[in-house]
Amino acid sequence: MEIEKQRGISVTSSVMFFDYNGYRINILDTPGHQDFSEDTYRTLTAADCAVMLIDGAKGVEAQTRKLFHVCRMRNIPIFTFVNKLDRYCKSPFELMDEIEKVLNIRAYPMNWPVGEDGNNIGVYNRKTKNIDLFEAHGHGQYALSSKSISINDEETKVILGKKIYDKLIEEIELLDMAGDDFDMSKVERGELTPMFFGSAMTNFGVKPFLREFIEMAPSPKEVTSDKSDEALTNNEFQAFVFKIQANMDPAHRNRIAFFRICSGKFEKGMEVIHARTGKTLRLTQPQQFFAQERIVAEEGFAGDIIGVVDNGLLNIGDALYTGKKPFLFDGIPIFPAEHFALVRTPDAMKRKQFLKGINQISEEGSIQIFKQPNIGVETLIIGVVGVLQFEVLEYRMKNEYGVDIIIEKLPYTLARWVMVKTVTREMLGFADSAKAVEDSHGRPVILYNSEWTFNRAQEKNKDVQFLEIPPIVNQ
Repeated sequence: MEIEKQRGISVTSSVMFFDYNGYRINILDTPGHQDFSEDTYRTLTAADCAVMLIDGAKGVEAQTRKLFHVCRMRNIPIFTFVNKLDRYCKSPFELMDEIEKVLNIRAYPMNWPVGEDGNNIGVYNRKTKNIDLFEAHGHGQYALSSKSISINDEETKVILGKKIYDKLIEEIELLDMAGDDFDMSKVERGELTPMFFGSAMTNFGVKPFLREFIEMAPSPKEVTSDKSDEALTNNEFQAFVFKIQANMDPAHRNRIAFFRICSGKFEKGMEVIHARTGKTLRLTQPQQFFAQERIVAEEGFAGDIIGVVDNGLLNIGDALYTGKKPFLFDGIPIFPAEHFALVRTPDAMKRKQFLKGINQISEEGSIQIFKQPNIGVETLIIGVVGVLQFEVLEYRMKNEYGVDIIIEKLPYTLARWVMVKTVTREMLGFADSAKAVEDSHGRPVILYNSEWTFNRAQEKNKDVQFLEIPPIVNQ
């Protein structure tokens, strides 16, 4: 999106793949800003592991903490790549300490920076005991040339200089004696993160990382349904939709639904059953993404991500299968919204486009729609996880649907779904401190202006169930 170029951040996840040494690696690149953590969580449901990119100079940033928490919720292996090694960086020990204290996960360095005072000239590979040196120039303008030398080579001390050489030997000995032992079972449980140092922009340290990543990363995991504890069979196609993106092609205004294959083989044009409706669908125009290019997906296997043109039938969390037994995947929960606003269009002639745009963006999971009972649908209450999403909503409505919108912020900070048919005055608490609304499925929701107000209402209605995350709707 153009707004991503303007702001210099990602506002939606992207999907692509590449082949390396005979392996297919599917990349699900998530937004780095914490305001889009809900999109990150949805994307991670299709991932088997995560790579956490950390700026070597800044260390663990505020948004990294929230996104890391999302990763921990999924209990998947997490690999760490400390980036920008060709520039000034913090001490690697300081970075390790940050990761372990702030993120509460132990780190095992697979390689180690060679240099002093944040100025690095290469990395030491703890497995091969070799040092990869790079020529520091250009800072991101070129792929740096490098050469490999053994730490046991007599010339190494001369090449590095006595001070850097002695410092490296001392740090390696400290890591070996006081650091954690490498335990693959802890990596698989998300308790230990393999830590790599390099420079992505200059392509230094990337190949060693990919080699180790391919060796350690898990194969595509099986996914179980909400009605059976049995793993999916390997001979039947089964997949679930985890991402929907409207207007990916501005020329055609098409909507793409992305699904992750869990088992079996996908073939272009195959017929599958849509679990939620029971309808039979033909998967035509399947696509995969390689950098900026789209290619036709002729076939796919477990772990592959396929995009298909959708006319509005598919929803996030929907299951597709070819077996005889009906099958529903565990749904994808939504994050509770923390910011709310009245959204309307000042142009009555654009009502149809307004509703279409709001509904399509809602189906992507970017916003949550709430309606006030017995009030016109043109004025809606929109809830978002991060306030920056309002800016994205305004931009997309203007540029993709040709509709100007007015956003009026509301004082509410949390939403609770109430498991009753009718919301009473006692559930709202004090006057003007809460508002009764309905979600897009017609379920009663109360918006509160503070945690204190909600706690008071909850105390007075102990027989009412208040839910922070609503039940997943599969019908």
